[in-house]
Amino acid sequence: MPEPTPSQDDPFADLFSKLPDPSARTAVHSGLRAASSGHRPEEPAARDGSTAADAAPNPTPAVPLSRRAAREAAAAATGATPVHGAPAHESAESAPIQPPVRAWATPVQPESAPEPPHEPDLDPDPEPAFDPEAPAPALPYARTGGIRLPDAAATPQPGGGVEGEQRRATHPVPTTSLDDLFAGRASTDAVGAPPPPPDKRKRRIGGWIALGIVLVLLGGVTAGGWYVWTTYESQIRAFMGWEEPKDYEDGLANGEVFVTIVSGDTGRTISTSLYEAGVTKTSSAFYDYLVDTAQNPPFVPGVFKLQKRMTSEAALAAIMDPANKQEHTAQLREGLTVADSLGILSESLGIPLADFEAAIADPAQFGVPVDPAIVAAGGQPLEGWLFPATYTFDPGVTAQQVVQTLVDRTVKSLDAASVPVDDRQRILTIASIIQREARFEDDFYKVSRVIQNRLDPGNQETFGLLQMDSTAQYGFGEMHDGTVSSSQEALDDPNPWNTYVHPGLPIGPIANPGDVAIDAAMHPADGDWLYFVTVNLETGETVFTSNLADHNRAVAQWQDWCKANPDSGC
Repeated sequence: MPEPTPSQDDPFADLFSKLPDPSARTAVHSGLRAASSGHRPEEPAARDGSTAADAAPNPTPAVPLSRRAAREAAAAATGATPVHGAPAHESAESAPIQPPVRAWATPVQPESAPEPPHEPDLDPDPEPAFDPEAPAPALPYARTGGIRLPDAAATPQPGGGVEGEQRRATHPVPTTSLDDLFAGRASTDAVGAPPPPPDKRKRRIGGWIALGIVLVLLGGVTAGGWYVWTTYESQIRAFMGWEEPKDYEDGLANGEVFVTIVSGDTGRTISTSLYEAGVTKTSSAFYDYLVDTAQNPPFVPGVFKLQKRMTSEAALAAIMDPANKQEHTAQLREGLTVADSLGILSESLGIPLADFEAAIADPAQFGVPVDPAIVAAGGQPLEGWLFPATYTFDPGVTAQQVVQTLVDRTVKSLDAASVPVDDRQRILTIASIIQREARFEDDFYKVSRVIQNRLDPGNQETFGLLQMDSTAQYGFGEMHDGTVSSSQEALDDPNPWNTYVHPGLPIGPIANPGDVAIDAAMHPADGDWLYFVTVNLETGETVFTSNLADHNRAVAQWQDWCKANPDSGC
């Protein structure tokens, strides 16, 4: 009984029988290499123990020198009929199937073999069609770390630079596929080459991007926290119990200052005067002390010598001590009007108020220019010219002498700030607004810049009016009513000092400016500010902004503070 054919026994046998025989191809390759080196390769044994030489009727000792001759020799060795473009052993069904030999493996060569003569190739084949029987090109390899890897120089890779060359030299990109493996054109080593390592430059760029995102997030959280703190600091402190003490501690008093008390002053107004002179820590400290201790002492008008950084208790004791009252001494603080100044001078020096009123009836005698428009509007040409300072006079001094001393002191300050003679009145007008609007010296120069920016012709379309509350309050007569806000009546009053009604500067000064205000009027700070608002009347914190949206937020912050401090003079 005949044995069943492979196709009858196993449906896959016929398929595998048609696969190329790597052993036969390896034998041919080995023969070629052996011929080129002067050695004869060992013939592979078949399954029955015979060799290809035994099966060949007339073995030819000479090794062919062309691939076509090699194919014919292989066909002769296996006893198959050669077919151009097809494996020679496919027609031999009984050809043994040997395990594939790696392309880079070099068979063992015999120690000695006769070197056949070299014969010319009479049938060259320069451009053959694809031949699966052709030997696979040997891939050059490089040894790295004990692992055999394809040489980077054999396979060009994209990229450049030293780093890219090193990466390609040690980690080549695979150039073969599974089809090449099954067709016998490549080995498993070539197919399984490891992928290239990740690009370190991209990793570094990704790291910097991640760091940038983290910094942006941290900056946003910080900015948001700062905005919340500056907007609701007093409420947060009250809620958390972090309120700063309103009064100084004992043992911090130092220096020497003078504080003036005039007729009609109360605990609230004296509390503000003490704070502005640097005696108490906050504007309400002295008044709160009087309320907490239920005291209502009779205050005597005059100038009193005190110290800076005193407790409210120590300040009250110093004011009530007659030894601290200065004789023939008068103190005028910044921001007072002529009417306020004359009352303080009269009480401090013991000179009748009528004498001072008669002395100022003729401002020209003091070297002050008289503006007819101010006189026609009912104003005082000496407004802004009575310099604020502490003065001590000899007994018997006259009202006219006192006024001249104050005017001369103003001229001295104008000259120190390099104010031209014909520009003194304008600078005093600007300085008087700065004096009434700002609280701290640094803010003086910023307020001056706001005034200059609003008066700039380029901003007239946006700001046709200066709109300073102090000017409206002065013209309407509510400058010293105890509040910082202007009434609607004051804002609408058409007096020539009201910058809510009339463009440009007011007709003249509105108060007596000091040295800092005069210098700030001449040398404003650099900035693009167009708005400002004091958001905390107790500390004097002022916010300067360059656009209306930010200004409105600052106004809301001030309104919140006023709601939390209803008795603060808003």
